[in-house]
Amino acid sequence: MPIDPFFVRRFPMLDGIDLATDAARSPEQDARLAAYRSHPHPYTVPDTVAVSPLTIPGPHGPVAARLLRPRDAAPSEATAHARGPGVLWLHGGGFAGGSLDAPEAHVVGAELARRAGAVVLTVGYRLAVGGVRHPVPLDDVAAAWDWLVAAAGDLGIDPTRMSIGGTSAGGNLAAAACLRARDRGTARPARMLLAYPALHFPTPALPDAVLAQMREVPVLHRFTDRWESIVRTYVGRLTDVPHEAMPGHADLTGLPPALVVVAEHDDLRPSGELFARQLLDSGGEATTYLAAGMLHGHLNREPTPELPEVDRTIDVLADALRRPVRAPVR
Repeated sequence: MPIDPFFVRRFPMLDGIDLATDAARSPEQDARLAAYRSHPHPYTVPDTVAVSPLTIPGPHGPVAARLLRPRDAAPSEATAHARGPGVLWLHGGGFAGGSLDAPEAHVVGAELARRAGAVVLTVGYRLAVGGVRHPVPLDDVAAAWDWLVAAAGDLGIDPTRMSIGGTSAGGNLAAAACLRARDRGTARPARMLLAYPALHFPTPALPDAVLAQMREVPVLHRFTDRWESIVRTYVGRLTDVPHEAMPGHADLTGLPPALVVVAEHDDLRPSGELFARQLLDSGGEATTYLAAGMLHGHLNREPTPELPEVDRTIDVLADALRRPVRAPVR
């Protein structure tokens, strides 16, 4: 499909703006960027969803987190049959950006709680700024996963229906946390939910047909020149990259089933699609969902009538959480 008109109409706002040159931007460019990122219909958390800020202990200090859960979530004394799914959900941002307040964290988390009846833990992992590098963000994520596993009973979560997922860099960290759980013999997620994940370096090439359309996309949404810089910031180098930093280069045997959402017009789309094929090749399970007409980061746009694909993508993620799984967390 062509690029969604919602974005195309707004592309002129981004003329001449490059996030790699923040210091050179003018106030007028900043205003245009803010207008581009604004949401025509600001999101309000449904009354049926309770939101609680948390602080989780981690190996590098406290980790900020947010718990989003249905107000009628099962109490700790509920039977296993009455308990619902749980998910650790991670925002993106190129490892050096993003927050608990980003729509792809807060809005998606609230909607997964509402639509899937899930208990959702979003994590403000440490960002790769000021000298912070891999594995620090992953250490925070692993600590949050351990906390959620330990708290499952008190939160009314069915321990056999605990998943981990995220968007972009958060999808990378989700897959890496699954690798770590497998390799260290700790509790494993029952499912991975990866939205437009960044899992390889270098990233596989786009098909020619998609590449032709990508030439219309402003540099803000492209990774052709930015991905190398992002990897260097996160890992500190471009060679001998640890497999936990780029899970697509790891042995994927024994990882949980995955839902991989890819945006149609995204330089990182081939990474998600290749990862799904690699999981299948490793004897695992993977399903791919193509978000038609979308750009990278489309879940950072709130679900509005103007962007029905955001709503559809969240429904796909929620449906995956609702479905039963075949094996318990080990």
